Amino acid sequence: MEAGRRSGRPVSADAGRDPSRRESFSGLLFASLVGRGLWFFFSVLPTSPHAELKLPDGQVFVLPVVVGTEQEQAVDVRALRDQTGFITYDDGYANTGSCSSSITFIDGEKGILRHRGYRIEDLAAESIFLETAFLIIYGELPDPRELSKFRARVSSSASVHEGMRVFFEGFPDSSHPMAILSAMLNSLGCYFPEMSSHKEQLDQDHFDWAAALLISKVRTLAAMSYRTKRGLPFVYPRWDLRYAANFLHMMFSEPYRDYNPKPEVIDALDLILMLHADHEQNCSTSTVRMVASSGANLFASVSAGVSALWGPLHGGANAAVIEMLEDIEASGDDGDKAIEAAKKGERRLMGFGHRVYKNYDPRARILGEAAKRVLTSMGIQDPLLQIAQQLEQAALTDDYFISRKLYPNVDFYSGIILRAVGIPVDMFPVMFAIGRMPGWIANWREVASNPKMKIHRPRQVYNGAVERDYLALEQRSA
Repeated sequence: MEAGRRSGRPVSADAGRDPSRRESFSGLLFASLVGRGLWFFFSVLPTSPHAELKLPDGQVFVLPVVVGTEQEQAVDVRALRDQTGFITYDDGYANTGSCSSSITFIDGEKGILRHRGYRIEDLAAESIFLETAFLIIYGELPDPRELSKFRARVSSSASVHEGMRVFFEGFPDSSHPMAILSAMLNSLGCYFPEMSSHKEQLDQDHFDWAAALLISKVRTLAAMSYRTKRGLPFVYPRWDLRYAANFLHMMFSEPYRDYNPKPEVIDALDLILMLHADHEQNCSTSTVRMVASSGANLFASVSAGVSALWGPLHGGANAAVIEMLEDIEASGDDGDKAIEAAKKGERRLMGFGHRVYKNYDPRARILGEAAKRVLTSMGIQDPLLQIAQQLEQAALTDDYFISRKLYPNVDFYSGIILRAVGIPVDMFPVMFAIGRMPGWIANWREVASNPKMKIHRPRQVYNGAVERDYLALEQRSA
């Protein structure tokens, strides 16, 4: 072991180095570091995975490397600022691992998505939303007794307190359903103080009921927000209906007529919810974890998740697909002109490509087949669907799209299915929120149950005015 490493001192620029390994790591980190060149003291065994960081003054420091179960590698910089005065700069966090999690694994280059080790393709083929929700929250597939108990808890928790009706009456007709949903989820905690106490042990003791309650009531609150906006009477949930069927009942039934959707519609909606159940550290899930790190209860944390999801760059993607298709139809185009315009850089095709996936989104393959089944069963002849199929065919066969890996993503097909079912566009992000609830709950639990968790507090690179003196009002020029 080199003396510098044994004593925890910086390693000299030439000490026992592997040039290729050194340059690949130091080039990656050096470009994203700011601050002053200070000494970094870190003791590491020679056999431990490590990276080396070269600072502007030529000093080289050893940084540990963390390796995940899927062989993902991360340079551990948690002690960097304390030891050197430097921080890392990663606008948008695209190269930052904000946590260690055992819930969901994504390999975007290979098009892989797994929940707790299970392939999304297998879950989509064999499981249902509630079973997958249990898996995501608790880490293992439930046995028959566990699943029955979980489903009973969800079914028995569907109704909301009658006092919450007053809250809904206070929203104007112009209110967006996501605004209502976020407010109602936060308010929901007021009716269950033992589950939202902000006392760590008490909230943990009631976690099982809180998780089932939120998964159940989020669809009830969502349906109520839909009917509030349209001036329709609320519809009570039914004990005998499956999760997705009960939601459709609360959305579309009337006091004088029950809504009875086709089995293909119920299955497709259940599938959409399952495929959105969790997706690693996205914007809304990261928001839930950050809020949870302050010690906030589960209700407050998922309410914040809804607000993050409301943004058009996150939960509004499938609505953007429908708006794009409507725009293409209104222009008299069958999709061909839009494709050529996209290839010339004159317009963007929504629902193609993904920030994480550099291969085909595995969820898109599954929903693509589901969309065909739903539309066939309903006998729908939708001009927007014909345009969508034209765009899809181009993406799968045209070299322009293939070479850029611009494949249809999950938002492309989910929007088509939701439109066919009769879900209005302003409810699309609400559907996303219902599906994502298990992932938010599981991530909240990881944070809340971690005794070593610290409140999340990112640093910044200040780029404002330097120190200056205060000027009295009469001394300031107009």
